[in-house]
Amino acid sequence: MQGGLRDAAPAGLTLIETMRWEPGAGVALLPRHLARLGAGAEAFGIAFAPEAVVARIATVAGAAPRRLRLTLDLNGTLDLTTADLPPAKPEWQVNFAAEGLDSTSIWRRFKTSERGLYERARAALPAGVDEAIFVNERGEIAEGTITNVFLERDRVLLTPPLTSGCLPGVLRADLLAAGRAREAVLRPGDLAGGGLFLGNALRGLIPAK
Repeated sequence: MQGGLRDAAPAGLTLIETMRWEPGAGVALLPRHLARLGAGAEAFGIAFAPEAVVARIATVAGAAPRRLRLTLDLNGTLDLTTADLPPAKPEWQVNFAAEGLDSTSIWRRFKTSERGLYERARAALPAGVDEAIFVNERGEIAEGTITNVFLERDRVLLTPPLTSGCLPGVLRADLLAAGRAREAVLRPGDLAGGGLFLGNALRGLIPAK
């Protein structure tokens, strides 16, 4: 697999982890971020030392939450950038992306810089719309451009399975492991009943319409 993935990788490809850092607490979901990054590194045949990531994060300081963006390139080089994290809107407005998503693409399995599909959808967002949801080739909901999709039913969050083409999100994995969410194939008509949330490790769960 490693040879095939590396051969298919565009020049400059990096694995990406976007994390929320809190003063006094650090990165709450760090073990899951490290696990996902490690799995991607193994798949692409990249040398990866989790302790190097932990050491980088230990240098972050501040009195307010920060957005951390960690990248790992095919040569094993780590880079960490930080930015201010403004408060999130209490509710997001969403639409459906015009472009469909191929659930069989290898780029749906890893969080990488190969994000053309997502960038095109974000560039096309109308004024006042915060996120776009992708539908795959079978008419199933997959994910948002920067979020996983969750639908609350009977006090449980339903989220598309990986086979629908969604990224294995860190928040998604945590909610599934805690029993707060379970996988279910979702279609656009399922959203009519409300209870929609979008989520990622940076922002947590965000109510959406």
